Amino acid sequence: MSGRAGGANCLEANDWVCGEYLRTRSQELTDATVQHIGITAVSVALGLLLAFPLALVARRWRGAAGPVLGLTTVLYTIPSLAMFALLTPVFGVSAAVVVTGLVLYSLTILVRNLLAGLQAVPAGVREAARGMGYGPVRLLFGVELPLAIPALVAGLRIATVSTVAMTTVGSVVGYGGLGNLIASGMAGFFKAEVLTASVLCVLLALVADVLLMALQWLLTPWTRAGGRAGVRSRAVAWARGRTRAVKAVG
Repeated sequence: MSGRAGGANCLEANDWVCGEYLRTRSQELTDATVQHIGITAVSVALGLLLAFPLALVARRWRGAAGPVLGLTTVLYTIPSLAMFALLTPVFGVSAAVVVTGLVLYSLTILVRNLLAGLQAVPAGVREAARGMGYGPVRLLFGVELPLAIPALVAGLRIATVSTVAMTTVGSVVGYGGLGNLIASGMAGFFKAEVLTASVLCVLLALVADVLLMALQWLLTPWTRAGGRAGVRSRAVAWARGRTRAVKAVG
């Protein structure tokens, strides 16, 4: 196999690793990858936008927490094929079917992590901010959300990686990105197509995870002072310093 991997013979031999496949199908691979990235990005972004108000409702009214978390968990248990079948009569055979299904699946992770992050904000920080004149909205966006970033990004990482994988199921309606190539390769037992699309899918998940880790590092300056010890105290100090600075500017 290794001796023919770079030549046309690897296509004829149906090898798993085939350089000729990469050369002749580069545009097809690019289009599938772009579609995969687009569906994943839109699904996670919409999932976050929907999860945010749900997490706020669950935190504001304790009686709503159980139903909200329960509903998102139930949605996650629905098999993807059944989910797409239920959504197809509503959206038709389109990318919206896949995106909507993936958004609903992402909620169980994003809502829980958002809620956990907001609930973990120290009461002392909230009281300090209120004492400096912070209203509910300013407190949420200026203090609570920044301190909830580690939990939020942790949820985003899980949701993004799982969405990259689940996007492939969209091949059942023709909008699965790299999943389309995996499905067609499996149907024709085209080894190079199956392996190449699968590897690209894994690489997309790894790259997305690394980028989100870097984003968390940039948005959480209090974690850079060294190790895990004292992270909570540094976060509290950062939040209090932030409220004082905003107060001074105001």
